[in-house]
Amino acid sequence: MKYIMFEDFSGAPLPIIFPKRIDFVEMREQIPYTKVLAAGYANVTDAGFACFGASKSLAAQARSEDAQIIAAMLANPDI
Repeated sequence: MKYIMFEDFSGAPLPIIFPKRIDFVEMREQIPYTKVLAAGYANVTDAGFACFGASKSLAAQARSEDAQIIAAMLANPDI
């Protein structure tokens, strides 16, 4: 799966996870948030989530904290 980590209107990080067949730029154009914090790929491993790689088209790369943010959002979708 791919992901883009946006900064939402309150300044909090907000991950959007989507299939690999959708281009980063195509997904970016659909989301109203102005700031991209990170982008890359996300996998589920035995240890949890792993985020890696980058989006050349968005000039953004995966960050070490992204996996924790994604896991927290999935564990508590009301955040």
